[in-house]
Amino acid sequence: MVKIAVSCEEPGLDSLVDPRFGRAAGFCIVDLNTLESRADTSAFVDNGSSQAMAHGAGIQAAETVCRSGANVVLTGSVGPKAFRALSAAGIQVGQNLENLTVRQAIAKFKAGEVDMASKPNSMGHGA
Repeated sequence: MVKIAVSCEEPGLDSLVDPRFGRAAGFCIVDLNTLESRADTSAFVDNGSSQAMAHGAGIQAAETVCRSGANVVLTGSVGPKAFRALSAAGIQVGQNLENLTVRQAIAKFKAGEVDMASKPNSMGHGA
C-alpha cells in the first residue's frame, strides 16, 4: 500500500501544493489504492503547530507525516533536518512540485514523473 502525504495549503485534492514542507498548512494524506474508486479520497492532517515554531518546524512536520503512515512525501522544498528525519523513517521525498494541485502532483507521481530526492533542496530555516 502506498500512502502519500502532499504538503498543501488547505484540505482537498484541488488544493495547491504548499511549497514549504516544514511550514505547510497541512498535508493531504492519500491512499493510492483507493484514490481512483472515490471522488475525494484524502484526509487532511493539520500542520499549524509547526507554522508557529521559530526552529524545528521541518522536524515537527516530518514527525506528523510519520504518524500519518505515509511512505512518500510530495512537496516543494525540504530542508536538511527534515530530509534526514524523513529518510531515517524510510519515507521517500519528491520535491519541486510547487504550482500544482495535490491531484496533479499525485498524477505525476503515478505516471513515474517525480524523481525521488537523494538530498534536500533547501538550506532550511533562514535560508
